[in-house]
Amino acid sequence: MLANRRRLRLLLPLALLITWLALGGAFGSYAGKLSEVATNDNAAFLPRSAESTEVVRLDKGFQADSTLPVIVIWENSGGGALEPAQQEAAGRAIESAASVPGAVGRPSPVIPSSDGKAAEAILQLRADLGTATPDSVDAIRGLAEKVPGTTVAIAGPAAIQADLSGAFAGIDGLLLGVALGVVLVILLAVYRSVLLPFLVILGAVFALGVSCAVVYVLADHGVVRVDGQVQGLLSILVIGAATDYALLLSARFREELQQHGDRFTAMRIAWRQSLEPIAASGMTVALGLLVLLLSDLTNNRALGPVGAIGIVCSVLSALTFLPAALVLLGRAAYWPARPPADGTAPVHGIWRRVAAVVGRRPRATWAASLVVLAALAAFAPALDSSGVPQTELFIKEQPSVTAQKVLSAHFPGGSGNPAVIITSAGGADSVAAAARTVPGVTSVRPYTGGDPSAPAKTVDGRVRLDATLNDPADSDAAVATVQRLRDAVHAVPGSDARVGGYTAQQYDTRTTAQHDRAVIIPVVLICILAVLVLLLRSLLAPVLLAATVALSYLATLGVSAIVFPHVFGFSATDPSVPLYGFVFLVALGVDYNIFLMTRVREEALRHGTREGVLRGLTATGGVITSAGVVLAATFAALGVIPLAFLAQIAFIVAFGVLLDTLLVRSLLVPALVHDLGGRVWWPARLPAPTAARTGPADTADSAGLPEDARR
Repeated sequence: MLANRRRLRLLLPLALLITWLALGGAFGSYAGKLSEVATNDNAAFLPRSAESTEVVRLDKGFQADSTLPVIVIWENSGGGALEPAQQEAAGRAIESAASVPGAVGRPSPVIPSSDGKAAEAILQLRADLGTATPDSVDAIRGLAEKVPGTTVAIAGPAAIQADLSGAFAGIDGLLLGVALGVVLVILLAVYRSVLLPFLVILGAVFALGVSCAVVYVLADHGVVRVDGQVQGLLSILVIGAATDYALLLSARFREELQQHGDRFTAMRIAWRQSLEPIAASGMTVALGLLVLLLSDLTNNRALGPVGAIGIVCSVLSALTFLPAALVLLGRAAYWPARPPADGTAPVHGIWRRVAAVVGRRPRATWAASLVVLAALAAFAPALDSSGVPQTELFIKEQPSVTAQKVLSAHFPGGSGNPAVIITSAGGADSVAAAARTVPGVTSVRPYTGGDPSAPAKTVDGRVRLDATLNDPADSDAAVATVQRLRDAVHAVPGSDARVGGYTAQQYDTRTTAQHDRAVIIPVVLICILAVLVLLLRSLLAPVLLAATVALSYLATLGVSAIVFPHVFGFSATDPSVPLYGFVFLVALGVDYNIFLMTRVREEALRHGTREGVLRGLTATGGVITSAGVVLAATFAALGVIPLAFLAQIAFIVAFGVLLDTLLVRSLLVPALVHDLGGRVWWPARLPAPTAARTGPADTADSAGLPEDARR
């Protein structure tokens, strides 16, 4: 009878394990397929309601296909002036380049520079080439290099697009391999177990495979949008979150195994006690990501549902696959460091000492922690989020960046990447005249469809004018020029003029990002507070937790403001970096406080709040710190992609998680809760501790805690 009962108890774990193995086999390959439905077309990620986006829509009437300019620059190899024969050869080369796959329209004539040492020509490529863009750019480069005695550089949006495609090439396998490798090494070192790290990683891989399959189907049907950045962040989010949740459950299972012996009883208790914090943690992160749907930037909105899908799959994996595997393996899962079945609580030496320090001097501890965080946060306003210039878009030198420097050395900085003005045909002359008076505008020409001798092309009573700027298109000076240009052309009566182009898009993106932060950050905080109130049945504790994590976020921005320019050489960050950093850090930082405070509440019901917080800190210190280190290392893996945006996100999240794990959750929060005592649960009141009603606390558990903590 007993044997039959045990076999029945094994049926559910076996069924769950088989289900996940089937899901992994069916969907695991999708973790490497998202590139098939991803787009890195910058035009697809503009602010929905911005003036520059309206220009993109109107400009489609002037061109059969949306295009990206390729700017070809020839320099004399000897440093002298270009010979007439070289300029003629360049003209023949650019005419030949017009036949490469993806090229549209006629190329511009070859234009010599004012110093005579270089010449440029502009060719248009279809914007929807996607992964074929690098091949077309390489084909143009090969033809241009046939001009004898010259060196060739390829600049412009199409060249940048080609370099971006190269940066994201192989992102699925490379990023996944690095992230999983880092996690495996850390888990092997921390837990000194062979099987457990592989179980944790297998659960994360299953969660990633299922989430990628769901995202793939949705992206293929146009429900969600995926680009290289979203791909990378999805992988990191799933691996980091699934690992964190798995570590929390496995640590509690090990603890219960040691106290109860029977693996089924241990898992029942561990699963029940872990369900609430894991579900609440997943909810805070998923809600924080879904709030990104309020953004006016398409790439922000894209990350919201994609990231939330990944978090949901991580929670399901941690609460179903891992419990099944742990029950089937029992103590063998922790081999060779198997927990003894002696009925005692695990010994947490270093965290008992930390708890003792917090218990002896809680007020001094939280005051010192606040001083450190406030000092770091004071530098946060110095972080420049105006946008990354093209010369800093990549961490490593790229051909398009080098070419842009060559272009700027011989031609106006905005050459080949003009501000685009769409205006009524009747007001075109007045608008052109007004645009020419704007400081920073070098020239204004009507768009003729590629034939310089043809009249201005008119579409639906509108004309397009191209205004070449004196400064590089990604510079602050160019942005200021575009603002003046908009003021000037908007003032022309009856023109209905709109100004777009690359520089205008950068300005509109920056402005939209500032608006998004003002809207999204408060909503994320409200969502997190709502989850914490439901979880902790308190108002004061959630406010304290959210405030400490927000302060930790500001401190991280302060450190970034110092480190980015002086260590990494970043003059500024992408406008979306502070928002992404907030969503990730606050949502993930609250996770660790959730793990801590749910255990504190559990212990406080038995021993009172002050002793409960010290017991909770002692019990969860090791696992939460391990989870924080793993998550920080996982986000740091984003650094393998040579893009400044992802490197900045990687540093902010990795440093912020470590700061939150080691200072906020280990010292600040426990000290505040200990100092407040039972008042932290206001307006609720916890019932009298069960240990006080039934007898003194276990002296082995209370060893090392100060006397007032046990009252």
